[in-house]
Amino acid sequence: MTTQPGLAVRASGLVKQYGDQRAVDGIDLEVHHGEVFGVLGPNGAGKTTMLRMLATLLRIDEGRAEIFGHDVHAEPHAVRRLLGVTGQFASVDENLTATENLWLFARLQGLGRTEARTRGAELLEQFDLTEAAKKPISAFSGGMRRRLDLATSLLTRPPLIFLDEPTTGLDPRTRGQMWDTIRDLVRTGCTVLLTTQYLDEADQLADRIAVIDRGRKVAEGTADELKSSVGQSALQLQLADPADLPVVADEARRLVGEEAVLTPEARRVNVPLTRTDQAVDVLVALRDRGIVIESVTVQKPSLDEVFLALTGHDTHDGTPASSADVHDLQMEDAR
Repeated sequence: MTTQPGLAVRASGLVKQYGDQRAVDGIDLEVHHGEVFGVLGPNGAGKTTMLRMLATLLRIDEGRAEIFGHDVHAEPHAVRRLLGVTGQFASVDENLTATENLWLFARLQGLGRTEARTRGAELLEQFDLTEAAKKPISAFSGGMRRRLDLATSLLTRPPLIFLDEPTTGLDPRTRGQMWDTIRDLVRTGCTVLLTTQYLDEADQLADRIAVIDRGRKVAEGTADELKSSVGQSALQLQLADPADLPVVADEARRLVGEEAVLTPEARRVNVPLTRTDQAVDVLVALRDRGIVIESVTVQKPSLDEVFLALTGHDTHDGTPASSADVHDLQMEDAR
């Protein structure tokens, strides 16, 4: 496998097997330098297992992976120097303060005493935790813990950050703050590989998205590409006069070549679009016909619809964690 310039992560045919079950089943992945790459899938899909394989925390059973050109299996120590990893569960010590946690992690990662203190103070300020620096972690909110956990993974300024479902369990306001933090990381030159089961999170943050289900990659692309792959955009109109509905349907058929869906009781028309710019042609024609329109929207398929079309279920179908995921958690606890 030859590494291409500009690739932070390259994986080919990744497999992780537990008995008869393949938690990761032949996944290929390419993450470009400077992007947020989202891995989207439900609980038990294999996202965390794949991430741990790339981070040298689990052995790769089949396939190969490289981080900035370093082979994950053959050069684990070189790979670890290039990574910051934030898992689903906080790794900080609840009996220590934020400052003490950062100093401890910095020293464990080889920073000198002075550098550890300086870097810890910088990260506390960066993550808006300076006022809480001397508080024990047991007094922190969930959002504060997640920010501190992310800070510990940035102590050595790694060029690649793995974030495993970083906003799980956070309230909407704190999730928004974490999203801003992730965007800031990319602006400062980091590459981020993000796993999530939240469709809106992938839509908001990821430059490209891989959809993972039952250990396999079922699709990959930008959010717009994935949406376009499973359905058309639609022009949604609400008319002032329901008597104009047939006229709108005729114009849509003539200009777009599609049958409009009419909802007379709501004075609403839904016009399927082959191309988004066809909406302009329809609106101009209706204006020329004197049709009064109260509201206009152009709606793309949602990522919910994408995932449902690709897998036959949504990301919140209540699928329990697989036995492989449970095994991985037990291994992490043992460490």
